[in-house]
Amino acid sequence: MEPEEIESVIGEVDSNGDDDAREDWTLLIWTSLAVLVPVIITLWCSVRRSKRQVYMKDFVRKSKHGWHYTDLFNKPTYCCVCSQHILQGAFCDGCGICADEQCLRRADRTMVCKEIMSAPQADGTLKHRWVRGNVPLCSYCAVCKQQCGTQPKLCDYRCVWCQTTVHEDCKTSLEEGEGEERGERCDLGEFHSLIIPPHYLYNVNKLRRRQPDEYSKLAVACGEGWAPVLVLANTRSGNNMGEALLGEFRSLLNPVQVFDLSELAPSKALQLCTLLPPGRVRVLVCGGDGTVGWVLDAIDTMKLKGQDQFIPRVTVLPLGTGNDLSNSLGWGAGYAGEIPVEQVLRNILDAEVVKMDRWKVQVVSKGHFLRKPKVLSMNNYFSVGPDALMALNFHTHREKTPSFFSSRIINKAVYFLYGTKDCLVQECKDLDKRIELELDGERVTLPSLEGIIVCNIGYWGGGCRLWEGMGDEPCPPTRLDDGLLEVVGVYGSFHCAQIQVKLANPVRLGQAHTVRLVLKSSRMPMQVDGEPWAQGPCTITITHKTQALMLYHSAEQTDEDEEDEDSSASDGEGHHPATAVRHNRHLSDNDASDKGDKDEMTD
Repeated sequence: MEPEEIESVIGEVDSNGDDDAREDWTLLIWTSLAVLVPVIITLWCSVRRSKRQVYMKDFVRKSKHGWHYTDLFNKPTYCCVCSQHILQGAFCDGCGICADEQCLRRADRTMVCKEIMSAPQADGTLKHRWVRGNVPLCSYCAVCKQQCGTQPKLCDYRCVWCQTTVHEDCKTSLEEGEGEERGERCDLGEFHSLIIPPHYLYNVNKLRRRQPDEYSKLAVACGEGWAPVLVLANTRSGNNMGEALLGEFRSLLNPVQVFDLSELAPSKALQLCTLLPPGRVRVLVCGGDGTVGWVLDAIDTMKLKGQDQFIPRVTVLPLGTGNDLSNSLGWGAGYAGEIPVEQVLRNILDAEVVKMDRWKVQVVSKGHFLRKPKVLSMNNYFSVGPDALMALNFHTHREKTPSFFSSRIINKAVYFLYGTKDCLVQECKDLDKRIELELDGERVTLPSLEGIIVCNIGYWGGGCRLWEGMGDEPCPPTRLDDGLLEVVGVYGSFHCAQIQVKLANPVRLGQAHTVRLVLKSSRMPMQVDGEPWAQGPCTITITHKTQALMLYHSAEQTDEDEEDEDSSASDGEGHHPATAVRHNRHLSDNDASDKGDKDEMTD
């Protein structure tokens, strides 16, 4: 090969090498940009969001509006200040006005929120409080009956009290109406019997002598059947729906009626009952069974203060994991937004009052007789054994990583994992050798058990009717108000699982007015209404404490309810907690042993 050709080949090789190197560097640069740019944008958005949260927290604390910031509105929304379409911004959950970040301060300064207390009109009634634009979807005009909010702009009006919507053109004709149709007069809408009118609180504030009879006189102006409801929500319960529910209830009711239990204790929130007519107030507890117990303890404190006449009726919107008390009262096993808040309020209007027993659980540790005993209140059940162990393990891990346990499904899955683990380990075996049981002073001989459960309500373990059982040996349904407890035993975690899927019955040990358990040795897991702890040798005494007034929703029932009602129709037995028939009986030692032999299985 000639020297010129060799040089030409070498030149081509060098040129190709430079091109390859250049392509490699180009690919590296673009790859780096593809990775770094999203990371930088994410960090920038995170910093802006954190600054915005700090700003909004300080801004909301000083504002009279209930502002909430959102990155994306869930429907077409327009700023109430500049009338421009906005994708993100802030909204007030009380009056419903919306604004973007640039107009937020102006909206807060110039627009009045829903007033919790204001003077009435000359005739003693309330006038409409109109807010322009962003009316609810599928809302209709009160005058022409045509749909409102159909134009792509800030248009039409909504009253923040009665939720009436009107077109801009129809609003004038409504205001010029006469009598009951006169536009300045607001009747508070569908839920007028549940709302505390702002003029009522204004008149209460003017009273010189605050006595129950004076409140009853003022209540006459609120209409016949007025029974205001207070909403107490635990924003940390179950699937964390409490925050959204607070906003929806503030929109429909007077904001003074709605309380966040993470900011205000129930004992302080319930003091509003003392400014309302005696015997009329209802309390809606949005949370789990533990939240309900917290509120009922606060009501007991009211009794100790001599405020018995102001005691409210309590109902439940189940947001927790188990929700057995809510299930027993007909309010369902869990709420996930499947029905609108308006329907929840309608159900409260239709509910009836029942009484529910509450019990005192006294724990006296062995060798510490001079120490003050541990005293707890029980509404649902007390247990020692595998189900208490699962609750204790769950509670321990939730305290360490609370953010992980934000879903009802995840919570139940974790319970399942701990139950499966106990099936293999059997940490609570030979319970019958470590514990003694007395029902109304009579000693009960225990079969070979791993757990004992003392029930006050019909449901246990997230929706299982424990005492009534299934198959050839059903028992009469339980009552909430007869002063009796049902005591059953389980052979282990696997037996608990079989009971929940209706493949086995528990070991029915008896019913009693007083239950006494003596733990002779070692430490055992225990729980009261889902609050677990590990307990050493002790004596546990369960006695009747008081009765609470609850609201029962008879129209709501589960599939299990329908099946059980069909099976018991021939026997003439109902499932209403206040009317069902229950037999007071103690199983003899031989009966308990025979039943244990019949149901016993290998784990």
